[in-house]
Amino acid sequence: MKHQKEGTDLNIFCGIDWAEDHHDVAVVGADGHLLIKRRIADDAEGFAELLSMLESVGDTCNDPIPVAIETSRGLLVAALRATGRPVFAINPMAVARYRERYSMARKKSDHVDAMTLANILRTDAHMHRRLPADSDLARSIAVLARAVQDAAWRRTRATQELRALLREYYPTFLDAFAGTVHTNLATPEARAVLAIAPTPEQGAKLTKPRIIAALRRAGRQRMLDQTATRIQHALRRPQLHQPVIVEQAMGRQAIALLATLNTECTNANELIGASAEAFRQHPDYQIITSFPGLGESTGARVLAEIGDDPGRFSDARGLKAFAGSAPITRASGRSTSITHRRVKNNRLAAVGFVWAFAAIPRPGPAKDHYERRRASGDRHAAALRHLYNRFLGQLWHCLQTRQTYDETKAWNSVMPTAA
Repeated sequence: MKHQKEGTDLNIFCGIDWAEDHHDVAVVGADGHLLIKRRIADDAEGFAELLSMLESVGDTCNDPIPVAIETSRGLLVAALRATGRPVFAINPMAVARYRERYSMARKKSDHVDAMTLANILRTDAHMHRRLPADSDLARSIAVLARAVQDAAWRRTRATQELRALLREYYPTFLDAFAGTVHTNLATPEARAVLAIAPTPEQGAKLTKPRIIAALRRAGRQRMLDQTATRIQHALRRPQLHQPVIVEQAMGRQAIALLATLNTECTNANELIGASAEAFRQHPDYQIITSFPGLGESTGARVLAEIGDDPGRFSDARGLKAFAGSAPITRASGRSTSITHRRVKNNRLAAVGFVWAFAAIPRPGPAKDHYERRRASGDRHAAALRHLYNRFLGQLWHCLQTRQTYDETKAWNSVMPTAA
């Protein structure tokens, strides 16, 4: 984490307790004395009133008053960042602990919370992280990349709901599209066939030409006859049946769930394309995608979480702690334990495992490092996290020095020397 003293020559600090339709504002001086307080509306007029309040106590473009607020998102935060002033997003749990410093009676009000936020900056601004000065392009990539991840999660949820229903009345369909591990109902072929045969009775009556036509609509071009024959035989295998009227009702439900799955698949594909297109325009594109295991989709997700503010992390350790890949030490008396971090950027940690997992099949130092960790006793997840931790340190260095990944330099200390 980057610790830096954030303040102004005015020694004046602002705290905002935000809500859906209004915000409570408190401004305090260097001694903690309340200078001004007000409740403003959540609209353009309210924001203009906020700026007028700050100007009345000495806020200027050259010496802006820093603001603390309990969120990093929303129009109010975006407008505050556009003014160029330091904005600190303080975790609500931290605010609750700070509140106890001023009252043990556990009293709470919106004004008290605004005062608490302002005093956090007054006393401990150097212990908190200001919102990074990311470019507008990086922030747009963050929106799209996070939307891609959310769409993928919704697609997975829709797939599992449909699969759970089919297990209740249509196991032959699951068998017809079973892969090496499990049935992937999100494939275009599976969705196209289910649309024309949502019940076992309809599936058993499907002819090969109809199956081939459905596969073509799904975009399949090769091995149509063989695939259609395999699907037809699987759908005609004997199976147990629900009562006819119940089976038909489940078929209707399957069609409804299929519509949801089709929408989520379309959304995910469109968002992936938009995210990749925006990512290709970013100056860090070449550096990030030069790493093994990082493509356009995963690379955009990495950039979305770390941003492009070069001063956000003072060293690689801060980035590793932010991602949750660096271990955390707890020492008290004679007891010392080292465990992995549970408080972290969950999105960055998620893409980190994908990154490391995609890198290990390729022969090279990354795979060798993973295998050494496994040989030393690490489980699969711990070995991936350790590899991801190394990658993050290398990525931070490459972004700071503006050079692409070079495995010879990155792994110089562990590369075998020539005889």
